[in-house]
Amino acid sequence: MTAANMTVDGDRLWDSLEQMAQIGPGIAGGCNRQTLTDADAEGRALFQRWCEDAGMTMAVDRMGSMFMRHEGTEPDLDPVHIGSHLDTQPTGGRYDGVLGVLAGLEVVRSIRDLGIRTRRPIVVTNWTNEEGARFAPAMLASGVFAGVLTEDYANSREDADGKRFGDELDRIGWRGTEAPGDRRIHAMFELHIEQGPILEAEGKQIGVVTHGQGLWWLEVTLTGKDAHTGSTPMHLRVNAGLGMARIIEAVHRIAMDHQPDAVGAVGQAFLSPNSRNVIPGKAVFCIDFRSPDLEKLTSMRSRLEAEAADIAADLGLGIAIEPVGHFDPVSFDEDLVGKVRGAAERLGYSHMDIVSGAGHDACWIAKVAPTVMIMCPCEGGLSHNEAEAITPDWARAGADVLLHAVLDAAEIVR
Repeated sequence: MTAANMTVDGDRLWDSLEQMAQIGPGIAGGCNRQTLTDADAEGRALFQRWCEDAGMTMAVDRMGSMFMRHEGTEPDLDPVHIGSHLDTQPTGGRYDGVLGVLAGLEVVRSIRDLGIRTRRPIVVTNWTNEEGARFAPAMLASGVFAGVLTEDYANSREDADGKRFGDELDRIGWRGTEAPGDRRIHAMFELHIEQGPILEAEGKQIGVVTHGQGLWWLEVTLTGKDAHTGSTPMHLRVNAGLGMARIIEAVHRIAMDHQPDAVGAVGQAFLSPNSRNVIPGKAVFCIDFRSPDLEKLTSMRSRLEAEAADIAADLGLGIAIEPVGHFDPVSFDEDLVGKVRGAAERLGYSHMDIVSGAGHDACWIAKVAPTVMIMCPCEGGLSHNEAEAITPDWARAGADVLLHAVLDAAEIVR
């Protein structure tokens, strides 16, 4: 069988993406299928049905991660995993994470259609709470699987309404019995949209991901004094909102001072009491620093903590800074990177090496198993936005490369 004959059914993959997008629809064409919501449970059930229709069997661990297994000719061999996530941002797109899960399903469907057998089993995985939008930190279940987070810590995470991760997992009925991390992985592949503009700008169909950026999420709490905006003299105010504004400006300046290959922003912020005529007595916001350079990542955090403390002291504010998410920069497995690059070349897809700017479950799994990522372009580099878009051809190309690289690792039986 030639490479030209070994391709996925791109129309079927696209149809699956469109059907999943109907679960937890957003208000502007995207999705709001946040983790451990009723919509998440519905999406999981649809994915389970599709996988079982394709002859796969399911296991679920105590973090709710789903492992859908396609058997190999030698079941005792360590499986090849394909994984990403089905949960979305509150105003998320249709493809972030979902493409990697459903492309894994399409790989198995195509293997069955083509009558291909592999020595190693293939397991398609839906990791719980990759986004971290509802329960911080991101990549929560894969972090527990990799042993960098504990189950107790994960179960204790609370959303903005004070609901606990563990309670919500039980509520939707998706807590399994398998101990997280209690399975061996020969190799893991994750296909994902780039979430950046580089591939589209360079006219490349495939990104061969060699490294992933490291990340610090720092949650800052500033404590001042609620007071009337009209009757409180300026020199007597203890304004938590002003402190937040100055620290946000510092975040931008610190990231700019660490160029190139460093970014920083504040994407989530809460003021209390959040009334138009009350000076905020409390501000809680999360800083996101990222870099593929560990020294720069460490330096940005250190400098922010020092400058934020000075800003708070100058304004008379109390301050607390809690790390709520972190991973070091990641180097993906060189052999698997070679398999992805080789697959793209055999199939004739244009490609380039790329560094992932976002965090992914692969970043944690790389700590315990050989891991690699494949990326396809997204229009305008837009993601975490309901207007996120990819083309059917980009999805098909990424899934074709995934198919060939997985078959290389899983070892076709001739």
